[in-house]
Amino acid sequence: MARNEMGFTNMKIMIPFLRTPEEGKRVLEIMRKNGLVQGENGLEIYVMCELPVNVILADEFLQLFDGFSIGSNDLTQLILGVDRDGELVSHIFDERNPALLKMFKLAIDACKKYNKYCGICGQAPSDYPEIAEFLVENGISSISLNPDSVIETWDRIVKLEKKLGIS
Repeated sequence: MARNEMGFTNMKIMIPFLRTPEEGKRVLEIMRKNGLVQGENGLEIYVMCELPVNVILADEFLQLFDGFSIGSNDLTQLILGVDRDGELVSHIFDERNPALLKMFKLAIDACKKYNKYCGICGQAPSDYPEIAEFLVENGISSISLNPDSVIETWDRIVKLEKKLGIS
């Protein structure tokens, strides 16, 4: 309704928690039956890359969808096997863990391979400037930030992009 009847064609759709490419195909079919056709009137459909399977099977997911939005909070919890709010293990929750950095890079690289969008939402780039820099250095398309970190992070990214020659 918002896209087709109200003219908000700049809206994108993001599908959360897709566990298999087959599940993704079913979601796309349900959307088609309800008038949301990928590519029609510029409609782009992204997957929340928040499960390890999304990264491991990135090639398969990116054959179906227009890109990824990395969900750093959920991906961290699932990679490290921790609940960030769990008193006994919350100290282990850290997006700077080398396993997470590797997953971020694999997801970005897969999107670049297929010339697809790759963004990130979640706490990591807001809490850790080095994560924002890592993402930029690896070619992420966009970074979502908390309001209290926008100016400082944006300033760091602008300086980094100038240094890397990508501004």
